[in-house]
Amino acid sequence: MATSADAAAFVEFERVQKSYDGETLVVKDLNLSMPKGEFLTMLGPSGSGKTTCLMMLAGFETATHGDIRLDGQPINNIPPHKRGIGMVFQNYALFPHMTVAENLSFPLEVRKMGKSEREEKITRALDMVQMGAFGGRRPSQLSGGQQQRIALARALVFEPELVLMDEPLGALDKQLRETLQFEITRLAHDLGITVVYVTHDQTEALTMSDRVAVFEAGRIQQLAPPDELYEKPENSFVAQFIGENNTLEGVVQDIRGDVCTVKLDSGDIIDAKPVNVHTVGERTKVSIRPERVEYNRERLSADAHTLKAEVLEFIYMGDIFRTRLRVAGNDDFVVKTRNAPDQRRLQPGEQIEIGWLAEDCRALDA
Repeated sequence: MATSADAAAFVEFERVQKSYDGETLVVKDLNLSMPKGEFLTMLGPSGSGKTTCLMMLAGFETATHGDIRLDGQPINNIPPHKRGIGMVFQNYALFPHMTVAENLSFPLEVRKMGKSEREEKITRALDMVQMGAFGGRRPSQLSGGQQQRIALARALVFEPELVLMDEPLGALDKQLRETLQFEITRLAHDLGITVVYVTHDQTEALTMSDRVAVFEAGRIQQLAPPDELYEKPENSFVAQFIGENNTLEGVVQDIRGDVCTVKLDSGDIIDAKPVNVHTVGERTKVSIRPERVEYNRERLSADAHTLKAEVLEFIYMGDIFRTRLRVAGNDDFVVKTRNAPDQRRLQPGEQIEIGWLAEDCRALDA
């Protein structure tokens, strides 16, 4: 499983831009390099440019500026059907008048494969997605999950080195989506194929990917492995977009190495890791994940920062407790604690003290 862009680049975007009207850039100066075998997810809100990037790679859109290369070869002027790329869409895009086997046979016939070789590849592809017995059915006789499995098999049947997936699980229910997330990831790694996957679902991105490119306003805001993206967001957008996050606003009072002191708008003083702040007097949003905050005094580290808090809501969620607090003027400060026998249950209106380590708290752009 490749995880580093330092390996030989298989997919490359170099200074790629896209505009539909000649004025507004939907994709701005994109530079991205992927090694062979990587599962990379393009994640972002609607209109952030992620799907446009996928469509340029597929050949359905043309870059306004810059180069796109596949295995070292420029593909800007190569039509989609000659790029050898497998594609899976949210709406399955199966031919309704063909059987499942005929749907899978189509990309093989286009490639002028003989009948026996086609049959062998179709059987193998259907077995890969656990649909071996469904070759004679039509798409209308299948459930949504089964149709998406067939769409996946059709993308894999001609053994492409690169597969593009555009929100492929968006129309499925939660349980089926989670099952297919696991299967797609396992298949990709077992077959050693390179996958570019587009979604706006952050959980999907974090659980499936080797690396995630977070898009916003036509640019990659951060490109990193899932754990790094979550634990070490580089700016406020990424911190807010990935997972649940608490923010407290204030002004930088001091910076000394890898610690800065922030005076919050409430007047409270805290220390944080200076990630995206550079000067004293600069406004900042301090970011802290809900599970990094503790309210059991005996569990608080001796060097933890503490602030006073008022309990507004305490919700039992089975494996965790989710507590909403008023902290330093913020009424939406959330703490997530594991459901353990010694974990205290709080009451609305209760005054408590919360704490966290300075290294878990990141001073980001305002």
